Amino acid sequence: MFYLDDIGRYFLMLRGVFSRMTKGSVLKNLIFKEINDLILGSLGITVFLAFFIGAVVAIQTALNLTNPLIPKQLIGFASRQSVILEFAPTFLSVIMAGKVGSYITSSIGTMRVTEQIDALEVMGINSLNYLVFPKVIAMFMYPFVIAIAMFVGIFGAYIAGVYGGFVSGTEFLAGLREEFIPYHLVYAFIKTTIFAFLLATIPSFHGYYMKGGALGVGKASTSAFVWTTVVIIIANYVLTQLLLS
Repeated sequence: MFYLDDIGRYFLMLRGVFSRMTKGSVLKNLIFKEINDLILGSLGITVFLAFFIGAVVAIQTALNLTNPLIPKQLIGFASRQSVILEFAPTFLSVIMAGKVGSYITSSIGTMRVTEQIDALEVMGINSLNYLVFPKVIAMFMYPFVIAIAMFVGIFGAYIAGVYGGFVSGTEFLAGLREEFIPYHLVYAFIKTTIFAFLLATIPSFHGYYMKGGALGVGKASTSAFVWTTVVIIIANYVLTQLLLS
């Protein structure tokens, strides 16, 4: 019953987020601030991780090709499929649950502790719309981050495979183009958009409804990371069944 209560409050929070809209000029400034903090601030770690994820996928694939009858271009094919279908949209989203999610939870939780949220309500401002809505809109830029991660991940696979001596550049590029299905990109970006919404709203829920003082902020951040990760993994399974079956 405890979890059902939290689920109910989460959906009630979503209703509050999209009602009693804050003044447009104020929201615009808040949205640009959140894009800078949540999206641009995550580009560095995302690019770094994507490059080495792609490189590791290429090396692991190459090291497991023990049968000489299997063409080397499979390295490029496997790297493309792994990065586009799972590693970029899902694995990086789990990591972002720690980085972005903890930031969102701690920032809103600190406002709860210092009674700034109560002050917003006293002034007649819908605190949920003021605090959460800009984060939701900013996170819809998240698919662009994942698109960059896909490119960098495949580039990392190319560098590791070719310059590591596992495959020639021609063979890797041939595998990269082999049996490419454009719908896989659509599938990946649908997942990424839904993950972006979860990354914005679940940590906001834990920050907004946290209890306790400064220690409570740390507990809320940990809880937000755990639940965001769990929901992303479950959503990934459901979306894969719906979109690829």
